[in-house]
Amino acid sequence: MEKADFQSTKEIPVPREIVDQVIGQEEAVEVIKKAAKQRRHLLLIGDPGTGKSMLGLALSRLLPKEKLVDVLAFPNPYDENQPLIRTVPAGQGRELTMKSGGVLPSSDFFKGNNIIMLLLALVISLVPYYFYANKIFPFDSPVIYAASMITGVVFLIGVIFILSISKRMGGMIKTSRPKVIVDNFGKENAPFWDATGAHAGALLGDVLHDPLQSGGLGTPAHERVVAGMMHKAHMGVLFVDEIAILQPSTQQELLTALQEGKFPITGQSERSSGAMVRTEPAPCDFILVAAGNAETIEKMHPALRSRIRGYGYEIYMNDTMIDNEENRKKLMRFVAQEVLKDKKIPHFTKEAAEFIIEEARKMANRKGHLTLRLRELGGLVRAAGDLAVEEKKELVGKEHVIKAKKIARTLEHQMADKFIERKKEYELIKITGEVVGRVNGLAVMGGATTYSGIILPIEAEVTRGNKEKEIVATGKLGVIAKEAIKNVTAVIKKLFDKDMGEYEIYVQFLQTYEGVEGDSASVAVATAIISSLNNLPVRQDTAMTGSLSVLGEVLPIGGVSAKIEAAIETGLKRVIIPESNFQDIVIDKEKLAKIKVIPVTHITEVLKEAMDWKGKTSNRK
Repeated sequence: MEKADFQSTKEIPVPREIVDQVIGQEEAVEVIKKAAKQRRHLLLIGDPGTGKSMLGLALSRLLPKEKLVDVLAFPNPYDENQPLIRTVPAGQGRELTMKSGGVLPSSDFFKGNNIIMLLLALVISLVPYYFYANKIFPFDSPVIYAASMITGVVFLIGVIFILSISKRMGGMIKTSRPKVIVDNFGKENAPFWDATGAHAGALLGDVLHDPLQSGGLGTPAHERVVAGMMHKAHMGVLFVDEIAILQPSTQQELLTALQEGKFPITGQSERSSGAMVRTEPAPCDFILVAAGNAETIEKMHPALRSRIRGYGYEIYMNDTMIDNEENRKKLMRFVAQEVLKDKKIPHFTKEAAEFIIEEARKMANRKGHLTLRLRELGGLVRAAGDLAVEEKKELVGKEHVIKAKKIARTLEHQMADKFIERKKEYELIKITGEVVGRVNGLAVMGGATTYSGIILPIEAEVTRGNKEKEIVATGKLGVIAKEAIKNVTAVIKKLFDKDMGEYEIYVQFLQTYEGVEGDSASVAVATAIISSLNNLPVRQDTAMTGSLSVLGEVLPIGGVSAKIEAAIETGLKRVIIPESNFQDIVIDKEKLAKIKVIPVTHITEVLKEAMDWKGKTSNRK
């Protein structure tokens, strides 16, 4: 294992093999070793940045090299629209192409010298006029001058005619020369092709359009053949991330290639002359490493997934790992790996590397764990390194990482900052005093990989009436948020033993143009309604978050650290969170000391902390 004590990450040895550089995906590593040995396909599902493409590359490095071949397209003397496909050992394709045809076609020579030849012909044509104009013997006679001009014009026409014939003949000569469409010359490893986001032509191969296809002037069909990435990945690895975004027809053709180990190349545009050309099946015996997120499982072609399951493995990627000494050392090594990979930033001091680990704890959003979304963590490493380079430092220090956190904030964090700034500017967020029916809720912007907290002001008003049977909530609420609001009704009925049908309840999420989704605001909504129902003011120096069950229990939520940080940055003094989330808080001690964190398990505890709550009473008139 790496050194436990070091001065900089330069002292940490980095494994040479890519498979040994993979961090936190031990089970996946064991599977790809089996897949490399037995040539099995893989389906990798998990969050972005957890190492899916790195596993695919590592798999290709484990494959043997000796079976690589070059693929050539030959003209078909019997059907010009069906070029022949042949294979030769890797590296021999170029040699075979150079030997065939014997000499360089004449058109290749004239192609680069057309202008020179025309200029030369023009000069030769004008020489007689120069001699005649200057009365230089023997062109001083009009008869001799006229004969010379006619000769020059004929010579010029002849040159043009020869160029035209050479072009035609060059095209005929070329037809006897094969074209290398897959070239593995000098390759030291099995091919690895990342076809993520590739269109059908790039993935499956294509035949180029040729507007001069008639009259014998067109480019021969076999020379317009372009191999696809799956052909170039023959005997190697084809990696396709977000595979579900491929068109169903493309996925079906990919499945056919997997089943047959070969696939013909044809034009992908039906309006192109290439659509008339279809080669013999070209070899494409590759290992498919398909990747995606949880939605990929539902959206990808069922037959394609079935093929992978039947002839390979499915792996769900880890997004966190246990926070122990061994794994912390792995993250130290990760920092060293990123420095070597980037080649433009200096190594990190031990203190700076330890601060990166602290950020990994926060990003995990789970107590006792470290994040494995290493692409985002690598972004922080490079941003800190850039600052050190700018300051001409030999090592990256902790101060550079702290600065990098500010300048390399995520879009969600920047949006959250502007959101809070606008709310404070127009006094939509109150941090002092007491107000009836108004609560500072907490929410996050972002998703599974990034959290940025925001303050979510919520107001409620309760009036007598019998028109509304449910709570009316406004503020661009999502499906889950609306369902969570409905559950609040049951809690209020239980607290007051009243038929809520005699009240009209309105809840407003103030200026939530971005929309609200999730159930973490249900505790805040219940508090706002109960405050309005009982005319009890709510402390505005307090924020709260938590999901609410129909029994009044406060359930855990996500992004608790980001929410608490948002409350601190806004200037609030207290924050109420689910007790089950207390262990998930990962915030610097100095920063956390600026706010009082109140863990709760039931809505009644929330009410006692947020207002002068004295039990099941209602003094509303």
